This record gives sequence, structure tokens and C-alpha cells, in this order.
Amino acid sequence: MAILAVNAGSSTLKFALYPRRGREVGAPLLDGCIQGLEPGGRPRMAWTWQGQARTQSLPPVPGDTFTHALQQLAGLLAGLPGLPALPALEAVAHRVVHGGADFSASVIVTDAVLEQLARLGPLAPLHQPQNLQGIRAFRQAFPGLPQVACFDTAFHATLPELELRFALPRTLWAEGVRRYGFHGLSYQFLMQTLQQHSARAGGRVLMAHLGNGASLCAALQGRSVASSMGFSALDGLMMGTRCGALDPGVLLYLLAQGWTQERLQTLLYKESGLLGVSGVSADMRRLRADGSAQARFAIDLFTHRLLREAGAMAACLQGLDLLAFTGGIGEHDALLRADIGRQLAWLGVHIDDAANTAAVGDAVCAIHAEHSAVEVWVVPTDEGGVAARDAAALLG
Repeated sequence: MAILAVNAGSSTLKFALYPRRGREVGAPLLDGCIQGLEPGGRPRMAWTWQGQARTQSLPPVPGDTFTHALQQLAGLLAGLPGLPALPALEAVAHRVVHGGADFSASVIVTDAVLEQLARLGPLAPLHQPQNLQGIRAFRQAFPGLPQVACFDTAFHATLPELELRFALPRTLWAEGVRRYGFHGLSYQFLMQTLQQHSARAGGRVLMAHLGNGASLCAALQGRSVASSMGFSALDGLMMGTRCGALDPGVLLYLLAQGWTQERLQTLLYKESGLLGVSGVSADMRRLRADGSAQARFAIDLFTHRLLREAGAMAACLQGLDLLAFTGGIGEHDALLRADIGRQLAWLGVHIDDAANTAAVGDAVCAIHAEHSAVEVWVVPTDEGGVAARDAAALLG
């Protein structure tokens, strides 16, 4: 049997098929992504099987994009030329960005659960509706198959109240206006992996998930105690197209200038970050290759904001025993890791240049120098694997 882990976005459907024996989940047999699922798009399905990458162009997208994507995915799972018969599906595990205060662990989806999760849509307007649309589509396509919701907020259920609260009236706290934290599936995987590789993983750990979405998580004894992301996935670090932490006075100013809520949402989620500052791209690789002054400044600002937030996390931990990088940028941008290492030398961080340069593959790598007081690791994340294991545990 196998569990299919999926992540449904506005125009993409990421997937990975994990074999399972009891509560044990193996490495994915098949993983890939369907892109271009927006109406009128030119969709493509790319997947990897036994280390071989393949790409297939798909027919133009009809109105119901997820139904279309599911048809293509079902065909792939049923077997294509060159693929063996794959194990039968036992469940589908869905990444869901927001679980709110009610869901601190993965759950099997029911109508009541879907209704509760839909009410959290305003807290993650660009993610939650798409995640739930994916669940509904899979429930319809596979009516007898358990659907499991796995939450990016769940890992941060251990945040202390001092970290959760904003300095706002208690009535808003009672309404759920508080910090939640995100990227929890990634941090759960990191913590489990680090505990297998380092005795220091039980100490003061700073984890950096750096990609198009970016955040930091401070952990103590394996539990989240601080997060750079808060009420929404906008807070904290500068990101690909998101602004990160912002003086709310800027929003009051723009509202006074006649900006609408929709216009503000587009600005904060889609037009800011690396893209907005550089005017070139949201992709760190393109900015590195560009070489223009605007691109260099965007990278410098991203690095500075990361350093600034890392200092705050270290203060919450009262020091640092281990630093870990993951995410598309964290795993592949050796220059960024080196810059952060140099600027955190006051904390005892020292990176080995050769190990850092070599850490560009899919393996877990230690990149700290021998004399470093802080261990530094690069860990390729596997959010799908965490979701699959949670689903396996629920199935028993």
C-alpha cells in the first residue's frame, strides 16, 4: 500500500507517493508537480522515478483545473510506459497551511473538519482556499479513500503565550488574533532529522526555511518556542514576493491614499520581497546571475533581514547550539549561508568553506568548521514525508 502526499496551490499540484508498512513510511517511489493549472494555462507534468526525471505536456486546462490535474495524476499512478505497477493508494495526505488554534495535529478530514478549516480562509487567503479545494477534489475523485489534513501551524502549538500574544486588546486575542507560525511540516522534518544526526538537536536550535516563502524557527528540547512568522504568512523575513515584517503605519498611510484591501493584498503577497525590491525577479538564482545594482541590493536586504531576525531568535534561546538551513535557497545558496555564518561569528558560528560549497546535493550535510562553537547543517526538507507519516500513524 502507499500514501499519496499532495500540496495544492493556486496553479500547481505537487505530489509524492510513499510506500508504507505499518507505521513506517519509505522513501518516495514517485514525486513530481503539475504546473500551469490556471485557466488558459499550458500545463506540464514533471515527475521523477528511480532518479530519472520526465516531463509531459498536458492538454489545455478546462474550467475545473483540479479535476483536470487529478485525471492526469490518476493516469500516472495507473501506470505509463516505462513505469511498473505502483502500490494501491491507502490515503491522501494534504498539506494545509492553517490549522488555527483548534488543530494542533493532523486529522482525518470530515465534513465538519472542512467547515472549520474553511473559516480560517481569511488568515491565509492565498493558501487555505487552494488547499481545501484540493481536498474537495480528491474526496470527489477517490470517495472511499481517507483524506488527511496535515497543518503547517501544528509544530508551533508549543509556542509559549508570551510568544503568541500581540500587544492588542484581550477581545482580539479571544477572537484568534495571535501568532500561529508556519512552515511547520518542514520544521518537524528538520527536527526529526537533526535528532538522528546530532546530540545538540535537543539544545538551542535555530532552523531557517528559506525559499519563496521564508521563516525562522527557534526550538528548545525539540519544541518550537519562537517563530518569525506570526498571524499570517506575511510576517518576519523578506521573501520572494512577500514583504515580511512591516510597520503597520505603512498600511494606514496607503489606506488613507485610497488603496483598497484587494490592492493591499496584491502588494503585500505578490509585488514585494525580492521581486519588488529588485524589479528583476523573485528567484534568488536569477538575482545572483543578474549582477545589476538592484539585484545585489535585493540580496543584501534579504541577508540583512535574515541576520536581524536570527539575532532576535538567538536572544529568545539565550544562545545557540545548532543552526540548520533548508528550503530552495537554504539548501542551494552557498553564498548566502557563508554570509550569514560570517555575520553570526559573534555567536560562535564558523562555517567550513569547502564543506559549505560541497553541500549542494540531496544529502544531510554538516558544514561547520572544527573550531565552531555552533554546529551548522544543511538539511533537504521533505514536507510530504512528514504528511505521509502522520497519515500512516492515523491509519494505525
